[in-house]
Parts: sequence; C-alpha cells; structure tokens
Amino acid sequence: MSADEGLLAWIEESLAPLGQVTWRRMMGGATLYLDGTVFAIVGDDTLWFKADAESDVTWDAAGAERFSMERKDGSIATMNYRRAPDDVLDDADALREWAVLAVEAGRRAPVKKRKQRDQASPRT
Repeated sequence: MSADEGLLAWIEESLAPLGQVTWRRMMGGATLYLDGTVFAIVGDDTLWFKADAESDVTWDAAGAERFSMERKDGSIATMNYRRAPDDVLDDADALREWAVLAVEAGRRAPVKKRKQRDQASPRT
C-alpha cells in the first residue's frame, strides 16, 4: 500500500477551508489529520474515511464498503474506515461533506494512550 501524492495534495487543497490537513506515512500509506484529528487514511489511490457506530448508517446508505485486509494467517481484519464515495475525487464540496462526517467520528474515538517505557527504579 502506498500513498498517492496527487490525491494527498487534492485533499489538502480542498479541505483548506475546514482547517489544516496534515499527514504522516503509515505502512506505505498515509494517515490524514484535520487540525490534529485523525479522519482518513490513503492507500494506493484509495481514500478511506474514519467511521464509527454512529456514522455507520450514513456510510451504509451510501454503499461505502468497510476497510478490510487479509492478515498473514489468511484471516480478514477490518478497521473503522469506509471507502470514500467516487464523487469526492473530483468534487471538493462532496469531499468536504464526507470529511466532516469522518472528522466527527475521529473526535468521538477514544484517545489511545502511549505506552510508557519501563523506567528502572533507583536502588536504595
């Protein structure tokens, strides 16, 4: 999976009225943030928006498939991301509409705590 640089530029430009889009590489793709909130991932030439139980009904109505991948053991893993509807790739208004839904899901997601490294206790 790799991140399409042209798609990333389109997203940044189109969502500028909503806030600052940043991204970082992840497993060959990219994780996207809007003002610090995770809202999407990009893999190859595909945009996947963050989803959750509250927004699933909207994604289902749009026919947006759930992100899934095959694990090394052959099992299928899914994540709370939905494939962006086709119109977001050439319609900035549509992109902003769906991105807002994804940002809201991102804001509702529990914050993952970073693991702290074990610190050696001083000997007494």
